[in-house]
Amino acid sequence: MITSRRHLFLLAALGFSSLAHAADNPYLGRWALTLQGDRAGWLGVEEKDGGLASSVLWGGGSVLPTDGTKIEGDSLIITRLSNAKRKNKEGKEVSEKVTETLTVKVSGDSLSGSTVKTKEDGKAFGQAEFTGNRIPAIPAKPDLAKVKFGEPISLFNGKDLSGWRLVKEGDLSGWSVEDGALINRVVKEPGKHFGNLRTDAEFEDFNLKLEVRTQENSNSGVYLRGVYEVQVMESFGQPLDSHHMGALYSRITPSVAAEKPIGEWQTMDITLVDRHLTVILNGKTIIDNQPVLGCTGGALTSNEFNPGPIFLQGDHTNVDYKNIVLRPVVK
Repeated sequence: MITSRRHLFLLAALGFSSLAHAADNPYLGRWALTLQGDRAGWLGVEEKDGGLASSVLWGGGSVLPTDGTKIEGDSLIITRLSNAKRKNKEGKEVSEKVTETLTVKVSGDSLSGSTVKTKEDGKAFGQAEFTGNRIPAIPAKPDLAKVKFGEPISLFNGKDLSGWRLVKEGDLSGWSVEDGALINRVVKEPGKHFGNLRTDAEFEDFNLKLEVRTQENSNSGVYLRGVYEVQVMESFGQPLDSHHMGALYSRITPSVAAEKPIGEWQTMDITLVDRHLTVILNGKTIIDNQPVLGCTGGALTSNEFNPGPIFLQGDHTNVDYKNIVLRPVVK
């Protein structure tokens, strides 16, 4: 093993060069995206294994790793591979590989980009443009023992939908009040789309307590400020997963399974302070003051710094809520 001063100098120089490269790479970091139709998205770019790696949230769904990330000229080129199903001339369903290419340009803390999908035969489709802004670094973990909360605000009166409205006008509403509970009942039929329910009021940081009761195959969520989804799902007895009950959807996996069986009322105690999340499910801390790296699928916006509503996901399946109480952080 060489241990000469010259060798140590070279190692130090290489280390400095790598750090300088990281500092000089304008694409590195986390980006809040605005997609076509004002949908929320997210992009994360990092150095990994001597190259670049990225993850993308494209409107709905999960944060997913991409299949290729590289710099070409003054652009960052990101590729995502998928399979699309179509019917051939005989009417048989076949699978076809699709390559999506994102071309990104950065100017300071802003980016602009375009996306295009290409079929196996080279035909392009799905062209769209998007913009983005660099997300500031996450602050230090807050000392929750020193955080001051205001007076409790009851968001649901147990009688009617006062203070709530559909997120999107024109959607069908499956929401009603029954025996003091806010219930959602949907019917899956072609052409029918049931809506999510949001508060009229908007909030910044807070503590939110509520009770929820899952139904068969329940898949819902509690969106904080309309940006971050804490998952509500019938996942009792299943392995830990970032898509199961109490998770920050596709971002933070619960540290322990704390779900109750289907049909039982369950308590959620959720605290959001300085982009850090704590979730206590049925008395057990399953997310402990963890940093939140960006919006989740279905967010109303990718902007994490404006007040926003609490909204309950109602477009998937049946679910019940009650005793929804919020205490805002006093700054």
